Amino acid sequence: MNIETVLRIVGAGVGLVLGYIGALYLFFAAPADLKQFYVLALALLSGVAFLLGTPLFTTVPFRAVLHRLQQLSTADVVAGAIGLLLGLIAAALLTVPLRELPAVGNFAPALVSFFFAYVGAWIMMLRKKDIANYFGAFNRRPVTAANPILAAEAAVAIAVERGILVDTSAIIDGRIADIAQTGFVEGTLLVPRFVLNELQHIADNADALRRARGRRGLEILNRMQKDSSVTIQISDLDVENTPEVDGKLIKLARQHRYAILTNDYNMNRVAELQGVRVLNINSLANALKPMLLPGETMEAHVIQEGKEINQGVAYLDDGTMVVVENGRQHMNHTVTVLVTRVLQTAQGRMIFAQLMRD
Repeated sequence: MNIETVLRIVGAGVGLVLGYIGALYLFFAAPADLKQFYVLALALLSGVAFLLGTPLFTTVPFRAVLHRLQQLSTADVVAGAIGLLLGLIAAALLTVPLRELPAVGNFAPALVSFFFAYVGAWIMMLRKKDIANYFGAFNRRPVTAANPILAAEAAVAIAVERGILVDTSAIIDGRIADIAQTGFVEGTLLVPRFVLNELQHIADNADALRRARGRRGLEILNRMQKDSSVTIQISDLDVENTPEVDGKLIKLARQHRYAILTNDYNMNRVAELQGVRVLNINSLANALKPMLLPGETMEAHVIQEGKEINQGVAYLDDGTMVVVENGRQHMNHTVTVLVTRVLQTAQGRMIFAQLMRD
């Protein structure tokens, strides 16, 4: 028996009692035979109403509040609790003079307490960073070569405050694991549970290529969790009324001022238009030396035809497309190719190659 069933039963009992007492007062002057009928009918009606309506003012509000709290960051919860406490303290100081007021003295303290508690929590959550910076300025010592430990602590504190939402495409790409291991990514990498569910769905796909990419993403994620040089966290943050994963990530980033780590070009553009900071792996790769240079050789497994005549297409483990000239005749075979050109764009990297025998 779950808690909602128990509350319904208790509510039905309370409704029966209240309906019975209320009927006795309402129909005290009615004839005895009618009075008994009215009391029984009103008691049953009240009991049924409480049986059906108890969750509306017990479990439903509780779950709504719990869901809202799960969406808040730890900093928001702490700031809200402090603001709530300060608001109640301020209201307590006004309780005594408010009780002396005529007519409204009985209920004014309760209303003022609720108002101050709400305003205090709202102000602290809204201006938490400004307030923290203001008070921190009094205790902040200058960071010089004489106190390098303080400098390291300051750097760690700044990094912990930063949160980076990780997109499915960035996990499957795999390069984020190597980038994070170098220490260039600061802060906590947040993988929402809906992103993990999408990754699991891809890993269970009937298409062999998508299934392989999904499983690769899960392996990359597992590798990053075991790596002590990067902080990665599976988060329960979510948003309602937004079924698309990209839309949820953008909304979460706007609500909590997080950055988004991705290599999806379309998501990059949409997020930037909405004022969300984006860390694009492909944009980073544009500024770095390509992994393969023209003139180098590599192994490629041709799996499909290209757009041009006699072209074959292969893919690297990270999803990079390799266009092989005259590779169509080697479908479903692994061949040695010579890299002729590497094209790097914001959408990703593309490698053009030809068969070694050519």
